Amino acid sequence: MRIIFGLVLVFGMALAGFAVHMTRGFLSTYQAELNHEKSLRQEVIKTEDIYIVTKKVAYGDAISSDIVALVKWPVDSMPDGIFQTEESLFPLGLDTPRIALRTIEPKEPLLEVKVTEPGESAGVASRLGKGMRAFAIRVDVSTGVSGFLRAGDRVDVYWSGRLPGRSSGDVTKLIQSSVPLVAIDQIADGERATPTIARTVTVEVTPQQVAALAQAQSSGRLSLSLVGRDDDTVISNVEIDQKTLLGIEQVTEVAAAPAKRVCTVRTRKGAEIIETPIPCND
Repeated sequence: MRIIFGLVLVFGMALAGFAVHMTRGFLSTYQAELNHEKSLRQEVIKTEDIYIVTKKVAYGDAISSDIVALVKWPVDSMPDGIFQTEESLFPLGLDTPRIALRTIEPKEPLLEVKVTEPGESAGVASRLGKGMRAFAIRVDVSTGVSGFLRAGDRVDVYWSGRLPGRSSGDVTKLIQSSVPLVAIDQIADGERATPTIARTVTVEVTPQQVAALAQAQSSGRLSLSLVGRDDDTVISNVEIDQKTLLGIEQVTEVAAAPAKRVCTVRTRKGAEIIETPIPCND
């Protein structure tokens, strides 16, 4: 009987020890999971609400309330010029929308640089910077880079004509460098895919440049040269005339020294005439 009681006691203690061990393992696992969840909560990305467009918007389309939506956006990658409230996007009310200045893809954030002010049109005036002016230059298929110009491109402007004081020979000279284009003919959309043979291009320049271009256009012929998108090279003092183009060197004529004047007096001796040198009085 004592043996049985002892065995039962030993078996009970073994079960108790096993239960304690299992409980410790469960608590340890639970604590680990709890700590992991806390760490995940600390690593949650902070977001804020911003406006995006829900469908593709093309140049000139109105940004109305039915094509925008608020979404969560990571604060660490928040772009500049976003709209976070309806009051900032439609300050004049929902009936006065903004107009898209470029193509905006679905789910793309709505930015200030991509839209006009409320109630403004997407014309050339909305693209001009402070203190800048728009000036139209007449072009054709040869002077307008064969129709490959688009709004947003930059061009160099060359003048061809005859310089004052030169009796012969024309010259071509760079007069403006990296001038931005704001419109082709009457089209300010810079995302047109098809080339357009323009009759005029509109550039964004200062008032001083307007005066220079107006004078150049009235006194000669203007040609445009397309500048690369990422080209930041500064160029100046480009001038070519016909002699430089053809490799003709300037020939300087040397005036001949005047011949020495000789004065003589003639005397006749019979049939012979004799000339005798004498000093010249004048």
